[in-house]
Amino acid sequence: MKRVLLAGGGTAGHTSPLLAVADALGRRDPDLDIVCLGTPRGLEVTVIPAAGYQLELVSPVPLSRKLNADLVRTPGRLRASVNEATAVLDRLQPDVVVGFGGYVSVPAYLAARRRRTPLVVHEGNALPGIANKLGARFTRYVATSFPGTNLPHAVVTGLPVRRMIATLDRAALRAEARAFFGLDADAPTLLVTGGSQGAQRINGSIVAGAGALAAAGVQVLHVIGPKNELEAPTTPGGPAYVVQNYVDRMDLAYAAADLVVCRSGSNTVTEVSGVGLPAVFVPLPIGNGEQALNARPVVDAGGGLLVADAAFTPEWVRATLPGLLTDVAAREAMGAAAAGVIPLDADEKVADLVEAAARGGRR
Repeated sequence: MKRVLLAGGGTAGHTSPLLAVADALGRRDPDLDIVCLGTPRGLEVTVIPAAGYQLELVSPVPLSRKLNADLVRTPGRLRASVNEATAVLDRLQPDVVVGFGGYVSVPAYLAARRRRTPLVVHEGNALPGIANKLGARFTRYVATSFPGTNLPHAVVTGLPVRRMIATLDRAALRAEARAFFGLDADAPTLLVTGGSQGAQRINGSIVAGAGALAAAGVQVLHVIGPKNELEAPTTPGGPAYVVQNYVDRMDLAYAAADLVVCRSGSNTVTEVSGVGLPAVFVPLPIGNGEQALNARPVVDAGGGLLVADAAFTPEWVRATLPGLLTDVAAREAMGAAAAGVIPLDADEKVADLVEAAARGGRR
């Protein structure tokens, strides 16, 4: 295998596993030419070049869910984007195309089928998206993050995550992590994060319940999102309440925490559960319900709690979180249960599929 093309973008849910697999392939063969395919609108425009990988771009083809002029234009836009993706394949001649879903994957899958290029599909969510439902029809190399995902030929690999997370020893890094964020070395610590964009419901309820957390001696590391603003609640002589808009070193954030309140996107579920961090999952209340499904295996195993967005109120925070954070035995049991559900070697398993597809050759 000389060259591989990895397609995915739009959000961290697609770009993060893409980069994890790219890194795994690069570790196996430093001479392998790894190229990524994205659109000009997504997160990939920033994060893929920053990671040192070549990025090719095609036009995005968002699918309108309403009967309107935008939907009427979709077939023409799709043809143009497939032709652009086919031109990339003709120029680069990759041995394998690997898709992670999202707008860019549909033209990549159709171009791979047109040129009979081996294809690998990875689905990040428990409930597959439209792009990967299509792509899975064109290949027998299909990987899923969670058991029970309904795609043909699927094998459960887990979700590829960054090596700094997959190899994290939370206990060993705890003191360094708390010092990094200016937290007390010994106080029970709550991490709050709404993902890359933040979450207004989570932010507001935690702030409103901050007094009860402080009264229980709980300190808070609150990642509010890069576009949000929040004034840290203050309790004279009380535990720390540290507000961050964005955190590059999530390995340190996880190591500093005893419990996390978070959304349940596939990346978040995999990372927090895989490292054994007890979680309160508050699924995003839009879409097709995939976030609740993502968290379900961990919750069923006893590794976390699942709370509907509307139910995550200040009253719930005051009634539940202080007791959970100060119950060391309960937290440790939750963490052990979570770590037993989520594998952290998915990057290597997907890399195995990529190599197998390459060995199979062009169809």
